[in-house]
Amino acid sequence: MTAQHDGRPVSVMVVDDHPMWRDAVARDLAEAGFDVVATAGDGPQAVRRAKAAGPDVLVLDLNLPGLPGVEVCKEVVADRPELRVLVLSASGEHADVLEAVKSGATGYLLKSASTEELLDAVRRTAAGDPVFTPGLAGLVLGEYRRLAGEPAPTAADQPAAPRLTERETEVLRLVAKGLSYKQIAERLVISHRTVQNHVQNTLGKLQLHNRVELVRYAIERGLDDA
Repeated sequence: MTAQHDGRPVSVMVVDDHPMWRDAVARDLAEAGFDVVATAGDGPQAVRRAKAAGPDVLVLDLNLPGLPGVEVCKEVVADRPELRVLVLSASGEHADVLEAVKSGATGYLLKSASTEELLDAVRRTAAGDPVFTPGLAGLVLGEYRRLAGEPAPTAADQPAAPRLTERETEVLRLVAKGLSYKQIAERLVISHRTVQNHVQNTLGKLQLHNRVELVRYAIERGLDDA
């Protein structure tokens, strides 16, 4: 199944300092129908090439010479907020996972994943779904809960929350519970595209930038328990 983005193959860039691994991942993605637009073997090169090539998805190792993967992630996401970053790392250390997510990664997969799991993860990342190796999703959600528990600065000065429609609130609640767009679409019996539209509208109303911020917003308001 060729992964499509706006009617064209999903473009991907692969960043890893091990040439054999990098080439193997790039080859697997190309054979699966992805458009591999660039590869890079160190941090500074990754930032330069990502800005030049403008991929839909960046498959990124964290352990890079020259500039750590989390810094690469911060730079490229700051430059292109619509870019999706899937971290592909040998480390399942919780601190590494949380740092990657805080730097703007939308997914985190261990290198022990199978080729099929990697291809599925890149497809889902391109579609805007957060993808985590099993066991890490709960950790990330737990971290958002912890952050949400910290007092918000000058809460009294904040304007009232924008009004969301019932359907937008419903979608937001399911996003906060960790459901993928596909699962939300099936549960609410609406199309995947309609779910994406509701999420985009909600992001606009709340002045948030991505799904990670949306989940945090929802958890702050207890929607994940509702």
